[in-house]
Amino acid sequence: MRTLIFRTVAPYLTSLMILFSVFVLLRGHNEPGGGFIGGLIAASAFAIYGIACGVSPVRRALYFHPMAISGFGLLVSALAGWLSYFFQVPFMTGLWTKVNFLGVPLDLSTVLFFDIGVYLVVLGSITSIALALEEREHG
Repeated sequence: MRTLIFRTVAPYLTSLMILFSVFVLLRGHNEPGGGFIGGLIAASAFAIYGIACGVSPVRRALYFHPMAISGFGLLVSALAGWLSYFFQVPFMTGLWTKVNFLGVPLDLSTVLFFDIGVYLVVLGSITSIALALEEREHG
């Protein structure tokens, strides 16, 4: 299914899907969405790119190995949970703080970091599976 139209549209579609996955990730705390579905959308984007252009361009676009991305996401999620121990509250309790970013007050929370970790775990693991299947099919 590597038609000219698909190969031409796939990079643009992948970019839009990655952007949308970040939107879903960031809005997931207050509305439907979050790290899991955002990671699935991003992994689907890389799968589409892999089907259209091959595995090598996807690996170059990711820069890091997908399982390394997954491992880093697991570390981020675990640290978000363990941070609550330093404030003597139960494990995985959401902690909030305000940070001024370019003069704009920005609310940050451990919940957001947990969601980012889940996003990276799902992105890395599903992309790794998709790339392995694609390599096996065309390898």
